[in-house]
Amino acid sequence: MDVLISVFVGLHIIGIASLLGGFLTQMKAMSAGTARFVPAMLHGALTMLVTGVLLVGFREMDGGHVNNIKIGVKLAVLFVILALVYVKRDEEHVEKALFGAVGALTVINIFIAVLWH
Repeated sequence: MDVLISVFVGLHIIGIASLLGGFLTQMKAMSAGTARFVPAMLHGALTMLVTGVLLVGFREMDGGHVNNIKIGVKLAVLFVILALVYVKRDEEHVEKALFGAVGALTVINIFIAVLWH
């Protein structure tokens, strides 16, 4: 079970890298007002959702403790990210504030994962 959990943690990290990387590659365009949500951002957020839910299930099956409040907060933040990216994914340009909010929420989600014990 440890190997399976490790594989899905790696996939979860790849998902966050895709979401954050998509945001970071559009930062110059954001300052020009031409940023858009790239497909990598949507796919990264979906990867995070699927692998995160599976990781919680694997941890509980393995008899480990899961901080349900932390997971609930991370899930809520991810749902907001997913909703924003999904709804605006086909638009040619996204408002700076909206695009920045997705980046900020992504970073917040990372810090919740790392700092909340």
